[in-house]
Amino acid sequence: MKLDYNIDNYKYITDDTTAIADDTQFLLTAQNRRYFETLEKKPSTIMPTELIEKWNLNTMKAVGVTGTNGKTTVTAAIYSFLLDLGEGVALQGTRGFFANEERIEAKSMTTPSILETLNHMRIAQKKGCSYFIMEVSSHAIDQERIEGINFALKVHTNVTSDHLDYHKTVEEYRAVKSRFFADDSPKLLNKDDIKNIVYNPIGAQSYGVDEPATFKVQAFSLQHGITAGIKHLSTEATFHSPMVGLFNLFNLMAAIGACVMLTGRNVAEVCEVVENFAGVAGRMEVVSRKPLVIVDFAHTDDGMIQVLDSMKDRDISVVFGAGGNRDRTKRPRMGTVAATFAKKVYVTSDNPRDEEPEDIIKDILSGIKDQSHTRAMVDRAFAISEALRELEENEVLMILGKGDEDYMEIKGEKIHFDDREIVRALLNT
Repeated sequence: MKLDYNIDNYKYITDDTTAIADDTQFLLTAQNRRYFETLEKKPSTIMPTELIEKWNLNTMKAVGVTGTNGKTTVTAAIYSFLLDLGEGVALQGTRGFFANEERIEAKSMTTPSILETLNHMRIAQKKGCSYFIMEVSSHAIDQERIEGINFALKVHTNVTSDHLDYHKTVEEYRAVKSRFFADDSPKLLNKDDIKNIVYNPIGAQSYGVDEPATFKVQAFSLQHGITAGIKHLSTEATFHSPMVGLFNLFNLMAAIGACVMLTGRNVAEVCEVVENFAGVAGRMEVVSRKPLVIVDFAHTDDGMIQVLDSMKDRDISVVFGAGGNRDRTKRPRMGTVAATFAKKVYVTSDNPRDEEPEDIIKDILSGIKDQSHTRAMVDRAFAISEALRELEENEVLMILGKGDEDYMEIKGEKIHFDDREIVRALLNT
């Protein structure tokens, strides 16, 4: 990456060793250090902490949200709440880069390179943002793609099991997530999930549904959305949300607690704006109400438990697959979860990448003992059409794994494919 710089007699700044030039300042990072060390002629360098100072980015409050599930929804909710509270705020994550309701860049990595993040912070600051909300992936923590950022708040959603193709073991995955919460910075932790991480108690507050917490749910209903009464210290408040599912109650609590901690506002004032946030595209997105069809990004066994359990008051049909070239160990567990919660199961493709779809499906099916209510088919569009054709009046169809993705990745090629478009086209024929 090469950006305009115009500081210290340098016209540009880069983190790419192949773009080094006399007029270009080099940003030395944890990611590019090994390439830098191989250079015969080494240029002068600047560290991320120094760049943050030169761009005066510490005047903005950076908020990092990490967890196996919920990062996208929680960051989007914090962004929405702060906007409705009249604050200047930016958002960076899988859905793109936004500043004060303007979408500046489309979808990208969950957490990009440190230079790209700092550039986004600089843009956000120029647009009058006081807050910079970002998703923080386990890869980014491990690869130090957030080095130098002084977080005003770190938020924990939950830590279960994911990315074992990279981290190898659940213990290592949890250890990486825990590193994010090892310093003295303010942090907001999910008290109901806190056993899964190790954290520094200095600056820590919590939110919870079952467990005692700083921000505690006192009572709630999941009928017709989410309604909850909560207590923060001695203050009580109530909020309503059009979103569905118990896991979204946790997501909303994380966002409410974060906004109170960041702004110092009364929890009741924050609760007043909750209803304005309807959720994130591809996350429990209602594509059709009659019949009821919901699309969600859930692509782990834990994520599937959360979304399927949230609809347990109805009979469930579920369409899902698993990504190729990723953690194989979760595939049988995903099959087990689907068969446990759903009346009818359709196992199909989901970004097979370099693997054969039949092999992935076989892995999933190994977790389903009784396959009398299970069908397997490689063609995802056909699986969706069959599920819709066989859907009964009292059932909900859950299509999981891709959310708002609009492609299928096969053998290095991305082919246009959107679950929501398929559903709408089938229902309109």
